[in-house]
Amino acid sequence: MNKYYKKSKKELKEELSDLSYQVTQNNKTEKPFDNRYNDFFEKGIYVDITTGEPLFLSHDKFASGCGWPSFSKPIDKSVVYKEDKSYHMNRIEVRSSIGDSHLGHVFNDGPKDKGGLRYCMNSAALRFIPYEKMKEEGYEDYMKLL
Repeated sequence: MNKYYKKSKKELKEELSDLSYQVTQNNKTEKPFDNRYNDFFEKGIYVDITTGEPLFLSHDKFASGCGWPSFSKPIDKSVVYKEDKSYHMNRIEVRSSIGDSHLGHVFNDGPKDKGGLRYCMNSAALRFIPYEKMKEEGYEDYMKLL
């Protein structure tokens, strides 16, 4: 059995803050520059707040100046992409593969030396696990990647 699974809307409503629920389940966006991980650069792993599924490594995070945490790439196949034409824009939405949580969007204006992509994520969709706690929380397989 996979240790990461999609929870019911009822479970998520009870477990998440209102902001995290609105972002992950209703495709909302948190305010720029006023979020937990925008200026946060500790060593560790970022996981889907709804499932615990590993999403991003701290060494792939960079200061983009956009107001939200930005990463150059996700971990393996941890995300899926959907066309997003909301708000009269053409964007690529990024969702977690197991939880189907809205995470943010990906743009092609990231650092060229890191592949040129900018995964612009909502802090409210993420949970950070510090490197020192990764083993105890079951993420020891990812420690060698940091």
